[in-house]
Amino acid sequence: MPWQAADGDSPDGRREVGSGRNACAHPVPLPVVECGTEERLSAIRLNGVSRSFVIDGETLPVLRDLDFEIAEHEVVAVIGPNGSGKSTLLRVIGGLLAADSGAVELHGRALAAADPRVGFVFQEPRLLPWRRAAENVAFPLQLAGVERGARRRRALELLELVGLGGFAQAYPHQLSGGMRQRVAIARALARDPSVLLLDEPFSALDALTRERFNLALLDLWQRTGTTIVLVTHSIPEAVFLADRVLVLSPRPATIVADVRVSLPRPRAIEAMDGAAFSRTAALIRAHLVGDDPEAGEAFVPADRRAAAGPEQGGSPAWFDPLGGGE
Repeated sequence: MPWQAADGDSPDGRREVGSGRNACAHPVPLPVVECGTEERLSAIRLNGVSRSFVIDGETLPVLRDLDFEIAEHEVVAVIGPNGSGKSTLLRVIGGLLAADSGAVELHGRALAAADPRVGFVFQEPRLLPWRRAAENVAFPLQLAGVERGARRRRALELLELVGLGGFAQAYPHQLSGGMRQRVAIARALARDPSVLLLDEPFSALDALTRERFNLALLDLWQRTGTTIVLVTHSIPEAVFLADRVLVLSPRPATIVADVRVSLPRPRAIEAMDGAAFSRTAALIRAHLVGDDPEAGEAFVPADRRAAAGPEQGGSPAWFDPLGGGE
């Protein structure tokens, strides 16, 4: 499904039609994922990763001994309670935060700092308001010392890719919220990353626009061949987009479930009405309990339900010093 205009998304209702080929419909266990005649090695590997913060002199454990792998060109969603550390996990994977212990590997090499092979899209677009759309997209290339003409060509190419080819000269304040987020996605792709990290990028959109953006994201994934890790609070969104869904416990986060999604690709919105979709969503929900308005359940692992008292309905949110709400 290509990027297309939604209500309020484009002043002139522009649509761009693209095409994408089916990727792996049924991934098999890592570290090597076979899809037809292709083999996909691990793009991301976490070995015993833990992370904590010191707040007001107190140590707050956030991530605890996380071990998992993500294959090249795989889409993995991360879901869990408010405050469980989803955004922190994404920042550790992207090299924006260092782990207290354990190791993060990117394509088999230890990740010690932010890496140009990783693109990051935050909850808010975080565009430079004094720069036009094309200049915002080209900014990472400018920092990398790419020649002006080359970075402009790349920026225009990426704006076309996300359906904003006609808005290269627009300033952020002249774009809708959805369009600004598309510019942010294009900027994250500027240096042709092999891994794209998405921290609830569509959470501020209305339900209809969010569905359309989910379809567009899958089309973009099929055309770029990136590995995607997506943080979301929405079980339906996680199931619709992902090959696998990692379910986190309350803080300090551990992985309580690694659910494989068997829906074939390419996917259409109608898949959300099917029995396979409902079964997968129910399996994820079975590991969660409590009060999350979007997921429909609160977040206490299933194996802790019997011990949960009346006050144990979920985990309070905490402030990530780098922003992002987790």
